[in-house]
Amino acid sequence: MRHALFVLFTFTCLGIPPKAVGQRQGQARIDSLLLELPRASEDTNKVLLLATLSYNYYPINPDEGIKYGNEGLALANKLKWKFGQAQTNGYLGINYAVKSDYTRSIAHFQAALAAHEELDNKSNVATTLVNLGNIYLLTSDYPHALEYYLRALKIQEEIGYSKGIALSLSNIGLIYKNQSEYAKALEYFLRALEINESGGTKNNIANNLSSIGIVYENQQDYPKALEYFSRALKIQEELKVTDGIAKTLSYIGSVYYHQSDYENALSYLFRSTQLAREVSNELVRGDNQGVIGEAYLSMAKDTSEMGSQNLFRNKRAALEKARLYLDSAIVIQRKVDNLKGLATSLKNLSEVSALLGNYEGAYDAHNQYKIVSDSIFNMEKEKKITQTAMQYEFDKKETATRAEQEKKDAIAQETLKKQKLVRNGFIGGFILVLLFSGLLYHQRNKIKAGKKLSDELLLNILPEKVAEELKTKGSADAQLINNVTVLFADIRGFTRISEQLNPKELVDKINECFSAFDHIMEQHNVEKIKTIGDAYMAAGGLPTPNTTHAGDVVKAALAMQQFMHDQKTQSVEQGIPFFEIRIGIHSGPVIAGIVGIRKFAYDIWGDTVNLASRMESSGNAGKINISQRTYDLIKDQYHCIHRGKVSTKDKGDIDMYFVEGII
Repeated sequence: MRHALFVLFTFTCLGIPPKAVGQRQGQARIDSLLLELPRASEDTNKVLLLATLSYNYYPINPDEGIKYGNEGLALANKLKWKFGQAQTNGYLGINYAVKSDYTRSIAHFQAALAAHEELDNKSNVATTLVNLGNIYLLTSDYPHALEYYLRALKIQEEIGYSKGIALSLSNIGLIYKNQSEYAKALEYFLRALEINESGGTKNNIANNLSSIGIVYENQQDYPKALEYFSRALKIQEELKVTDGIAKTLSYIGSVYYHQSDYENALSYLFRSTQLAREVSNELVRGDNQGVIGEAYLSMAKDTSEMGSQNLFRNKRAALEKARLYLDSAIVIQRKVDNLKGLATSLKNLSEVSALLGNYEGAYDAHNQYKIVSDSIFNMEKEKKITQTAMQYEFDKKETATRAEQEKKDAIAQETLKKQKLVRNGFIGGFILVLLFSGLLYHQRNKIKAGKKLSDELLLNILPEKVAEELKTKGSADAQLINNVTVLFADIRGFTRISEQLNPKELVDKINECFSAFDHIMEQHNVEKIKTIGDAYMAAGGLPTPNTTHAGDVVKAALAMQQFMHDQKTQSVEQGIPFFEIRIGIHSGPVIAGIVGIRKFAYDIWGDTVNLASRMESSGNAGKINISQRTYDLIKDQYHCIHRGKVSTKDKGDIDMYFVEGII
């Protein structure tokens, strides 16, 4: 059974006037803040008001939270109020995290961290470090998550902030739990529990108890697991936290199931399911349905248990119950994209169908189970490879950046000394000072013009977001982006046509095509990556992730197809050689980042890139060939023809489709 442990984002207190905040919570508090907003003066109190609105919106409507956070940040910048800049950036970071826009979230948290460090507010620095650690934990970047949590823990211990210490210890425990290092996880969870029991909130104590229970369950120490889950449940029932009660009842039901105590298992799972339905927690409800179905399957196979517990004396009745709950679980698990739970439910459904004599249904469920299991295996494999590659690239780049910075610092120091000598030499003569000022003014204008030109050149070779990061930090971090769509286009018969044209004509013809492709990519929110000889590569959904990447790329591919068709028509009329292209598209995770130090370029890596290339090489001239994964993302928008399974180099047989047009 899947146990999800959720990270908590922390925040610092704001000095909002009491009448603006009141004692209300949730939507009522938002409404009171919105009433106060029109009457607020353009001062620091309004910044705090907007920041508080931003924070209160994050669990309800993060888009509104971002809107008010940006308004607060703009006013803080106008007032040059460092604390307000720090707070609004922090709350923007939380809102973007809720939207899973982790790149922007990290950028805002880093801005908040820099401001709090400048203000030397250690408590707020620690809070922001925890939030940065949370982002890296959510993206499974455990080395960076651990780095930020340990930095936060050190500060919290220095200032004696016990609640913060407990939170950091809990988060570090989560890292070890996710890596199946249960002894280490238990050590940190128990330390956090000890601190919270001395002075923490009951809700935090309940969270610690549940975390410890999950570790014991994973270690198959079921009596200990039940002990801690029961303690957590008692607190949550006192606090009347429905969602927490639903989760903990689910955990307890799972433990009883593992002990083959089906009667207690079903009792707790049914109670959990009812509460999960009330709070619309589909993840818990789907998991519960799956375990209930598995419990009925186990009872059908264990006739002694069926008799002794008097639950189901009829084997077929138990199997029918199992089928009913597993069918329900599969529907919910597909909806919430719970692949691990879905795989287990499909496997169990296959066994249930076989025992009921429905061999066709058993075969179908088993095939679906294999597909989902392969997807999970590939996703985990890709994630492991990309995480390792990212860490390697990060370490390598950090070393190079540090060396480069030391070199720059040395040059700057030497330049500063020379400037001082020049300044002292000129100080005696007023006329010479004026002359020097004139030269300086002229030089400054030249620098400004040069900077503008360099900015334009930088934007010509890098995405704007990456270029800004490079200018701000002197480097740009590599990203693991889980969902992008990659396009390859290749000119068919290039060698043959090149023999019919002189070099200038050939280059002009390629330039005409690739320039048109550049404009098409810009129009459809697709990022050109590079050209390789007569091949053109682009991708959608980066550097800022989005949900429209597959549709954007296919739309761009159709525009490329139309452009090449028009070019061919003109060339045939004129009796001159013409180009034809093959286009291939595939969707999946990639690593994206800057490669090189001189003549650097923005590039992407990963198996997704290789598969997109295979889509191109397996296509036909003038056609757009896409993979099953891309088809699943765009099938409701575009008419496609299934080609069946096509053999590819190194990748075996892959389902492919030709895109025919918009539906």
